[in-house]
Amino acid sequence: MRSVLPALLLLSAALVACRPQEVRPPDAYPLGGTVSGTWGDSPRLRLALVGTGIPGALTNNSAVPQNVVASAPNSWQFGFDLPAPGLFNVAGVYQVVVFNDANNDARYNVGETVARNRLWLVVSPADATIPAVTLPDFLGGAEALPAMTVRRGWNLYDQSRPLGSGNPSAFTTLSGYDLSR
Repeated sequence: MRSVLPALLLLSAALVACRPQEVRPPDAYPLGGTVSGTWGDSPRLRLALVGTGIPGALTNNSAVPQNVVASAPNSWQFGFDLPAPGLFNVAGVYQVVVFNDANNDARYNVGETVARNRLWLVVSPADATIPAVTLPDFLGGAEALPAMTVRRGWNLYDQSRPLGSGNPSAFTTLSGYDLSR
């Protein structure tokens, strides 16, 4: 009987992991904000975590649990689950983008209408100074971020504000990550 117990525990853990994710209201996710602008008739808005690890592991992931809810004409609220910081063994610079999933494949594809902002999500496995970063080609390629000091976990870097004095700042939940076109 004892040899069966570990197998049953593994099976039950696998079944729990495979169950459908519950849909939560946008404000119940660790990252939230609004989407606004003109997206055409009946857009299929989805969110994706895009960016790069240092040095160079590109990410384009729209399979992250999320919820986008219409709140008014041309206005939506969203919630997005960021991966747990412990899943990263290197620093990385990311953005959550919104896109109109025109081909309904639940994945951001180059050419689909997209919007992003000037807020960068920097993740680090430890308190550290990370080097300057250049964006991947599918996000424009040329825009570089300066070297910066970050805390362990998720940090927000606002490109519209000077570096230092709380920029970047560490967070566990973040609202106001607004996206528009």
